Amino acid sequence: MNINETQEEIIEYFSMLPDWHSKYEYLLDMENCLPVMDAELKTDESLVHGCNSKAWIRAELLDDKIKFTADGETAVARGILALIIKILNERTPDEILASELYFIDRIGLMENLSMTRAQGLEHLVEKIYVLARSFSNP
Repeated sequence: MNINETQEEIIEYFSMLPDWHSKYEYLLDMENCLPVMDAELKTDESLVHGCNSKAWIRAELLDDKIKFTADGETAVARGILALIIKILNERTPDEILASELYFIDRIGLMENLSMTRAQGLEHLVEKIYVLARSFSNP
């Protein structure tokens, strides 16, 4: 499944949920899909600056694909990270850089987050693209 197909799958699932409360509960449940990040990987370099609560993301290139590791202090942060990693994990840098994470708007995530959480999400997405660019061949 490519990036857009995975996003469409998430959008379809969220569209079946009756209201934002149900969608939020699902987002909180998604935190269980995110493995806990080892404490020694939670460095200033992996910290997503600008988030209301602490979130970390790191990437390594294995067999020309990016493997993401992430964690967050809150269930919301972990749920958001789990969704993004589901979409982007084990993709090539060029696939990630050519993609747009449109599912965020389509599931109503931005409009239902507090301003500080929405800004944190923007910083997170920005950091992912910076990480992908660091592995991309010019």
